[in-house]
Amino acid sequence: MKELEKTYSPQKIEGKIYKKWLDGKYFHAKVNKDKKPFTIIMPPPNITGQLHMGHALDNTMQDILIRYKRMAGYEALWQPGTDHAAIATEVKVIEKIKAEGKNKHELGREKFLKEAWDWKNDYGTRIINQLQRLGSSADWDRERFTMDEHGQRAVKEVFVKLYEKGYIYKGNRIINWCPVCKTSISDAEVEHIETEGNFWHIRYPIAGEEGKYVEIATTRPETLLGDSAVAVNPSDDRYKDIIGKKLILPLVGREIPVIADEYVDKEFGTGCVKITPAHDPNDFEVGKRHNLPEINIMRDDATIDCAGSKYDGLDRYEARKLIVEDLKNEGLLVKVVPHIHNVGRHDRCKTVVEPLIKPQWFVSMSEMAKPAIRAIETGELKFVPESYSKTYLHWLENIKDWCISRQLWWGHQIPAYTCAECGEITVAKEKPDACPKCRCHELIQDEDTLDTWFSSALWPFSTLGWPDDTPEMKYFYPTDVLVTGYDIIFFWVVRMVFSGYEQTGKSPFKTVLIHGLVRDSEGRKMSKSLGNGIDPLEVIDKYGADALRMMLITGNAPGNDMRFYYEKVESARNFANKIWNAARLIMMNIGESKPEAIDGSKLMLSDKWILSKTNKLINEVSTNLDKFELGIALSKIYDFAWEEFCDWYIEMVKLRLWNKEDDTKDTALAVLIYVLNTILKLLHPFMPFITEEIYCTVNEDVKTIMIEPWPVENPEYNFLDDENKAELIKEAVRAVRNVRSSMNVPPSHKAKGIVVSEDKKIRDIFESATDFFKQLAGLDKLIIDSDDSTVEKDSVRVAIPNASICLPLRELVDIKKEVERLKKEEKKLIGEVARSTGMLSNEKFVSKAPQSKIDEEKKKLENYEQMLSQVREQLERLSD
Repeated sequence: MKELEKTYSPQKIEGKIYKKWLDGKYFHAKVNKDKKPFTIIMPPPNITGQLHMGHALDNTMQDILIRYKRMAGYEALWQPGTDHAAIATEVKVIEKIKAEGKNKHELGREKFLKEAWDWKNDYGTRIINQLQRLGSSADWDRERFTMDEHGQRAVKEVFVKLYEKGYIYKGNRIINWCPVCKTSISDAEVEHIETEGNFWHIRYPIAGEEGKYVEIATTRPETLLGDSAVAVNPSDDRYKDIIGKKLILPLVGREIPVIADEYVDKEFGTGCVKITPAHDPNDFEVGKRHNLPEINIMRDDATIDCAGSKYDGLDRYEARKLIVEDLKNEGLLVKVVPHIHNVGRHDRCKTVVEPLIKPQWFVSMSEMAKPAIRAIETGELKFVPESYSKTYLHWLENIKDWCISRQLWWGHQIPAYTCAECGEITVAKEKPDACPKCRCHELIQDEDTLDTWFSSALWPFSTLGWPDDTPEMKYFYPTDVLVTGYDIIFFWVVRMVFSGYEQTGKSPFKTVLIHGLVRDSEGRKMSKSLGNGIDPLEVIDKYGADALRMMLITGNAPGNDMRFYYEKVESARNFANKIWNAARLIMMNIGESKPEAIDGSKLMLSDKWILSKTNKLINEVSTNLDKFELGIALSKIYDFAWEEFCDWYIEMVKLRLWNKEDDTKDTALAVLIYVLNTILKLLHPFMPFITEEIYCTVNEDVKTIMIEPWPVENPEYNFLDDENKAELIKEAVRAVRNVRSSMNVPPSHKAKGIVVSEDKKIRDIFESATDFFKQLAGLDKLIIDSDDSTVEKDSVRVAIPNASICLPLRELVDIKKEVERLKKEEKKLIGEVARSTGMLSNEKFVSKAPQSKIDEEKKKLENYEQMLSQVREQLERLSD
């Protein structure tokens, strides 16, 4: 029979086990009409990505669910893949070619894209390899990429379909613009960071009324060059008389109107708001309502575009300084008030984002949002925790049209073609031979690419073969669960849902399981700037993947943030060692032949207790997993395995295992193996490597635990009455141990015990459990009686339900030596009480010492007095 190594070493086993799984194709799912499907779509990590704790948590949760369902008899597909990550990858490639002395625009689009594909082929699988280190059991044979051939076909199909339906259009609207990357970016790529700034209060003269002004306050004075109006609230009595009048735009001299709009909060600032439609999203909407001109005063590199002006060509912040100085010189700067406000920065390059009006491609969202809203209302889509459905609905009910074009080369190039002759735009899956309007053959494809979210919005169905009506699409779609963090509900989850309904008529998944962030031990978000990030691969190298996975799930509740503690990783490793050593102990007792089955006729009380508890564990863990309570499920397995199985049951049956004459030995061994196997199966989704190694060593004929059947309750093992009996014995053991501990009796010292109970049922219980009760309680003799006739006067009595356990004092300790020891302890404690009392009665100490020091000393005194009382009680008992 195979043996386990003496010590558990994850570094030795994890790599070889994962290779075995890959070689055996155990992760592969196929269309199987004899089984129910269960599908999870992996949120595609960026090909630029490095595994971080968020990835580790997200993928561990998915792996737990997929391994559970695979063992539970489902055809379980975990569909993996990666995202092309347009901006992030383009930045990486630009950095690479720059280091080689090359320039993106000098290379040209075709050669640059070749460089990008080369980069993807060299580095794009790095994070996949890292996910495999974590133990992820995704179907890697089906791995997809958002820009693979099929992905590109799906994107074109959707773009053309939405365009023809009127949902995609090109127009001038406010977008987030990165002046460094020179592209529009999505809201998901904008980080709002609290920044110290100012409110500049500026006077705008009223035209034709000498000496009269309105005062506005702005955080971006340079944008006044593009002002089209000043707005006030129509109900603001302070400004009713100036509505409709003209103001002179400072430094520019252009006349702009005073308009009335409910958008203005009359309680904020001065109640007058400058309106710059080309440089603020709210101002843009106000401008549309009032038909205001949209004046763009900024170039793509964030320099001022104001021909003939002294500010033309200046960087936006240089222009700001000069404008503020000029306002001051002209007497138009009222004051500067420091102000903390959120400033949007591009999450990639950290550049302050500029809201700009640009011609971009947009998706109209008003109609597409409706079925996504109904999905929650009808229950077709559910969030766990349910509270996140409110976040989802709020965003959908206030959704804006989606800017989908990006000024990048890496990505899905927009399938729109402009005629060089007449300017007609044709949208088509493939480039037309000629312009449909003038028949010109010179058609130029739009240079922009699509927002990365556009292709990842199709991920749940494009990865299954859509737009083709594939067997996988019919069988595995809709998917069952999406596991994701709460930070991308808007940006990805919502887009997948409305895209799923629009393209397939169904929600792409039934449940969205939301998890929180992994924070550091102080509760801070992990970040490069704080230097508090923890590399999961380093943790795996030192402690093993199972320990990391266990740490991430322990105490984890859906939607809640969690903290990373190395102490919890070490605790997880200790648990792995505990299971390993328990398995080794069992295997050392198996001998040449392993018991094939449990002989029900030879079950002892302890056997029935652990079998009944195992049934309960199976039911509870399965229920918890079905409710996505992963942390609770793991906690129950941990408590059962460590305490009930290792600390109690194994100790209960040791005497039977060591006694060759005991005819219940094989039964005890069979129960041990059954319960161990059950624990390993329940634990496998959480800790796949160690459970695989132990299970396949104990069960030599098994190829892998991965496809073993999930444990189910065995009705024959429901021994509730015996379970209660064994719990009484455990309570009695704990009571005896507490007495021995309080009297400093060493574990090796055996003593006599007397169980006294008038209840025959209680006496029968102890009769049936005499051997293991004596063993666990440290007794060498046990008397069971109905009265106190055999109890010695100096015995210590411990109460348990309907009985008491008496321990003759002279059996436990050498009375003379114990009295000497206790008197020494009494003298020492009397001294400590006197010292502490003296300090607290010293007015000098009390008046000068910090309150914390005084409280500490009071606590010490309380403890000393309590300990002295206990010592005196013991002395009194011994002197009787």
